[in-house]
Amino acid sequence: MKMSRLVAFSSSLLLGTVLALTGAGVAQAQESAQSVDYVALGDSYSSGVGAGSYDSASGNCKRSTRAYPALWKAANNPASFAFTACSGARTGDVTAGQLGPLSSATDLVSISVGGNDAGFADVMTTCVLQSEATCLSRITTARAYVDSTLPGRLDSVYAAITAKAPSARVVVLGYPRFYKLGGSCIAGLSEKERAAINGAADYLNDATAKRAADHGFTFGDVTSTFTGHEICSGSAWLHSVNWLNIGESYHPTAAGQSGGYLPVLSSKA
Repeated sequence: MKMSRLVAFSSSLLLGTVLALTGAGVAQAQESAQSVDYVALGDSYSSGVGAGSYDSASGNCKRSTRAYPALWKAANNPASFAFTACSGARTGDVTAGQLGPLSSATDLVSISVGGNDAGFADVMTTCVLQSEATCLSRITTARAYVDSTLPGRLDSVYAAITAKAPSARVVVLGYPRFYKLGGSCIAGLSEKERAAINGAADYLNDATAKRAADHGFTFGDVTSTFTGHEICSGSAWLHSVNWLNIGESYHPTAAGQSGGYLPVLSSKA
């Protein structure tokens, strides 16, 4: 009987210790997130074009309450949050107009940029409206730009971020593949065009990841989270061409922001 009581007491003590430590761990994690000063930079994939629920005060930048930076902020309650990402932004736009909130106190920065520099919108317009040969030629031109010019443009942005926020953890988010090959689409682009567009997205991601690594930044690859949710998948997290709202074409939906981008940022932040 005494032994049973001793075992019960020991078990109770052990359980209490585990619960106390677990509770402390959760509290510490929450306190850590709440002490973070977070700045979200970048282009339309970061501002949330395509997700709806735009902040009217953001104007043409179309910053959405459903974009991954706003969702991370809502989930983690950081000490401060500055959201300067803007639709259509190129690397030069980021350095010229988005870096104001950065400082030596900034702990976390997220950014997606480079797609507009490489001419993504023009590639998609060309591929939708013109011939397969013209589409493939335009993609070749974009890839050449990624080789010759984009690395230097990314270096300029990344160096500017480091100069203003030297202690920050910087997470560079990439772009998804747009099409499920062999999928459900029966019209539109040819399979060869879809494969070439996917390949160009991978090419851009590879170049961006290398520049990010060379600056000591973390690259967030979203291709895996979007797998199974590409256009032609039957469960797309990306808008296809939308003639009624052309600006949202080929951008993540609200589900793409919450299911495709947010988990990647959360795992890297």
